[in-house]
Amino acid sequence: MSDHPSDHLPDDERPRLGVGMVGHSFMGAAHSQAWRTAPHFFDLPLRIEMTTVAGRRLATAQAAADRLGWLGADPSWQSLVARDDVDLVDICTPGNTHAEIAIAALAAGKHVLCEKPLANSVAEAERMVAAADAAAEHGVMAMVGFTYRRVPAVQLARQLVAQGRIGEVRHVRAQYLQDWLTDEDAPLSWRLDRTLAGSGALGDIGAHIIDLTQFITGEEIIGVAGLLETFVAERPLAQASSGLSGVAGTGRGPVTVDDAAAFLARFSGGAMGVFEATRFAGGRKNAIRVEINGSLGSVAFDFEDMNVLHFFDATEPAAVAGFRRIVVTEAEHPYIASWWPAGHGLGYEHAFTHQVVDLVGAIASGTQPTPSFHDGLVVQKVLDAVERSAADRSAWCEPRSSASVLT
Repeated sequence: MSDHPSDHLPDDERPRLGVGMVGHSFMGAAHSQAWRTAPHFFDLPLRIEMTTVAGRRLATAQAAADRLGWLGADPSWQSLVARDDVDLVDICTPGNTHAEIAIAALAAGKHVLCEKPLANSVAEAERMVAAADAAAEHGVMAMVGFTYRRVPAVQLARQLVAQGRIGEVRHVRAQYLQDWLTDEDAPLSWRLDRTLAGSGALGDIGAHIIDLTQFITGEEIIGVAGLLETFVAERPLAQASSGLSGVAGTGRGPVTVDDAAAFLARFSGGAMGVFEATRFAGGRKNAIRVEINGSLGSVAFDFEDMNVLHFFDATEPAAVAGFRRIVVTEAEHPYIASWWPAGHGLGYEHAFTHQVVDLVGAIASGTQPTPSFHDGLVVQKVLDAVERSAADRSAWCEPRSSASVLT
């Protein structure tokens, strides 16, 4: 955290930031823990108030508020956005709702944190960027939640690449492997419905490794050649609707998204990339693997060992050269000084806390938080290009604006 006039003040003397969260399932729980935890470990310039949470049903929203530490609940996102005591809207809902909620919140003068991917289409993402740009003129900030950027080992990888420690980037290798859909009788959920999720493994988890590799290299993906596959075309319908999926009933329903995605990529600096995202990798629960090879060395990260970064310095004598295993838990490492003594690792939830820390600091200082909605749009264009390439089955596609996509 940078020194800010409000730093080190008693809580009751810090400017208040009232937060309202829309959605309270998996991501809502992770975000809630972050909002609760950040003020207890980091010296934030604003006083966070977890004001309200909204859901489709007031009773379940109130139960979530009680469980997750919110002061109250709202029956709809519209009523939440309209509240005078909400300064920031945290969007933790399926992708088909992101644009409408974010644009309305920004127009109402609320800061916005929106889960990834930014939207379900390039056109939606472009509208969100336009709304964010207009709001920024009045000091209202918007950020998209690519939380894996905030794993300390990933931050260190970015620092080493930015410092030129691996030289010119030549190869980018990235995988995101899960296995929660390998059972063909796993029920149909909203994540398998294109109208709600936008895409399957590509957008849900592939978006993360697209953002991670662009963040670590400091370069953008300028062309892709993709392949998408749906292995299980139908799945059992849920016996009772969750209110999100709309697929309650008996029998089986269609899966309308990809189960797995793979693509080649070209980066703006000339590097070539190989990407894989799947929810059918048996035995892999949440394996995120990124390796960057350069002219002077390499960095490699595996989320299954998330407190470690592997670094190879090719300038060392051959007799002693090799990958160095860096345990990223020293006070000198990003974010670590506010947590535990050296060697005591962090977990999945800590990246969400770091997201809150960075966002609150940016709002207090009046600076644009990152990743911005513009960054989210860059990822959205890559997702769209992969889909267009896979549909053509032969084309090398470039990320484009929505006008270009439609022609």
